[in-house]
Amino acid sequence: MSERRVTMADVARRAGVSPTTASFALSGRTDMRISDASRERVLEAARELGYRPNVTARSLRTKSTQTIGFVSDRITTTPFAGDVIRGALEAARERDHLLFITEAGGDRAAESSMVHALLDRQVDAVIYASMFTRHITPPKELYGQRVVLLNCLAPGFDAPSVVPDEVEAGRDAARALLAAGHTEGIWSIGGHQAVPATPEGIIAGNERMRGLEEVLRAGGARLDGVVECDWDTRDGYREVAALLAAGHRPRALVCLTDRVSFGAYQALGEAGLSVPGDVSVVSFDDQDIASVLRPALTTLKLPHYQLGRLAVELILGEGPLEAVVHRVPMPLQERASIGTPAEG
Repeated sequence: MSERRVTMADVARRAGVSPTTASFALSGRTDMRISDASRERVLEAARELGYRPNVTARSLRTKSTQTIGFVSDRITTTPFAGDVIRGALEAARERDHLLFITEAGGDRAAESSMVHALLDRQVDAVIYASMFTRHITPPKELYGQRVVLLNCLAPGFDAPSVVPDEVEAGRDAARALLAAGHTEGIWSIGGHQAVPATPEGIIAGNERMRGLEEVLRAGGARLDGVVECDWDTRDGYREVAALLAAGHRPRALVCLTDRVSFGAYQALGEAGLSVPGDVSVVSFDDQDIASVLRPALTTLKLPHYQLGRLAVELILGEGPLEAVVHRVPMPLQERASIGTPAEG
């Protein structure tokens, strides 16, 4: 049999004060005259008895359950995006809020049911999250609610979005190559979007390429070519091997993901070319493989933790939410895959 829950009345009796005095002391309110001695007796009694506030009663009084709903497509089952959840959880905990995490797996009916369940539990707000940056149509149940969109965009929907700054990441990739002296022989592997087009590639690829080409152009450089392909290891290997077999000799590769870079490394090695002695490589995402490749891969890091954290900070901020896009920087992880251009 479970122990009886300690009540406010129990605390008041232990402290020798009225329930009203105990209530005011425990809530921290100062609009009632309570002596310091009485306040301290109440707090000490609460500690001794292990008193915990009745959350349901408090929510009725404050109109807040101090809970946030988190609805995702596949984030919770994707290992390298676990930091999104960690960032959100830590930010919520620091503000005395709980996060209710659900995952629909791309099933719209399940998604709608989950949103209903969260709203039935009177969550204060909902974070709607996507594994890959993409345009979405929010569930109709979220219209009129306090919502933040995480890693997705919904033009016309009255809510802020939190996404990686892919354009600036493309610019930083170009700056890294220019700083090493690269102005020609630069190829992009992966291109503007994954082929066939996937949610992962459509926005990320276009924005990364836009930033890359903008800065190269401003620095008097250009891409010698763009290879459109899917974004997996075998695609990077196949396309770089074909590029070399066709007689091209790149001096630098901009790979649209670290998986593509891994494949590129294999193709370059088989052709007797070294990184970065013969060919420099810069990439995006900073997946686990980036730091264990040899040489270690210079890449732009997806800010998973910061994305989750900012979403909670926004949703728990004061005042109405503005439907603006918050772009989170993707920091450059400088390692050993960029060198000065090879001669010849």
